[in-house]
Amino acid sequence: MIYLDNAATSFPKPESVYRAVKTCLRQQMANPWKGQYRYSAEAQRMMEGARSTLDTCFRGEGPERWAHTFNGTDSLNMAIKGLFKPGDRVVTSDLEHDSLIRPLRALERAGSIRISTVPSDRGYLDPGSVRKALGRKTALVALTHASNVMGTVQPIQEIAPIVRESGALLLLDAAQSAGLVPIDLRTTPIDLLALSGHKLLFGPTGTGALYVGPRAEPRPWREGDTGGEAKGESHPSELPYRLEGGTPNVLGIAGLASGVAWVGKKGPERLRQRAVAQLQRVVDWVDGHEGWEVAGRWEPDTHIGVLSLIPEDHCPEEMVRILDERFDIATRGGLHDAPAIHRTLGTYPAGTLRISPGPFTTDDDITALLDALSEIAEGRS
Repeated sequence: MIYLDNAATSFPKPESVYRAVKTCLRQQMANPWKGQYRYSAEAQRMMEGARSTLDTCFRGEGPERWAHTFNGTDSLNMAIKGLFKPGDRVVTSDLEHDSLIRPLRALERAGSIRISTVPSDRGYLDPGSVRKALGRKTALVALTHASNVMGTVQPIQEIAPIVRESGALLLLDAAQSAGLVPIDLRTTPIDLLALSGHKLLFGPTGTGALYVGPRAEPRPWREGDTGGEAKGESHPSELPYRLEGGTPNVLGIAGLASGVAWVGKKGPERLRQRAVAQLQRVVDWVDGHEGWEVAGRWEPDTHIGVLSLIPEDHCPEEMVRILDERFDIATRGGLHDAPAIHRTLGTYPAGTLRISPGPFTTDDDITALLDALSEIAEGRS
């Protein structure tokens, strides 16, 4: 199969990730911190090493500021549900994934917070609009770094200082950007960075991370046994154990650490440019075919490897089925768990056809996709 759904989950993974998972499964699959024996200690060292790898890759302020999570949704909920006091305001945008907007809306319905939404312009946020949305009692600005629908990368280097000046915290959803867009936590004032491990960081499913900067003090949203203090009946207060509870995904974290290291060696920008170059061929195909449109504004310099197509005469989900069954090509159709931006684009409720190559996608794979799209467009399928 030609796999073009890396925005959902990357596949295949680098060989080093498979090796790391196999090694862990055979040699490190003990409960960390639960016993004073070799396998337990090796599992603990691996987990702490994974924090160090993340901190090095994203230039954080220390490995202890990285909490292991189970996915990007877990990371976002951990940040959002541990921050607010009644009456706080939150600024967000119409680009957001359900993983961010649903926990915010739940708090809004409960009367805990008020939400202001900044509209995007063909996939991009204007820093000036974010500034205008800030006001008194704004506690948090929660934004996606890159749209999972259009692949547009937001100008966080401009937005982050505006948020910092206001006194609010900045939560960045980097589920789509981490691994493709360089993120430097030392030079960009991001207070909370939520990562998904199974996308372009190439970890297994069930992995993620949350970075907590010095200005943020999220409360735990789950309590239980952790790698921290075991005495007493109160959850630990120190990071990262304040945000972790229960037996961790040791196997997945081993794979994630290897994936992050692989990205560091390859270079996120290099990986991004390769994916964008492949998508440029799809954009060129769209330009030559009436009845087809690229969702959002295509700007290769500020785009990740995600592209949504709007077919005038075809249902996106039906196209996914045809591409799968007749051409053995995996894509994704629909709303992509981001309904608000589809209302802005005018593609609600049908959604779009999303294409997201990965580092193992070949030029021949893209040629096969374009041939298939041409056959469908010409009514031959």
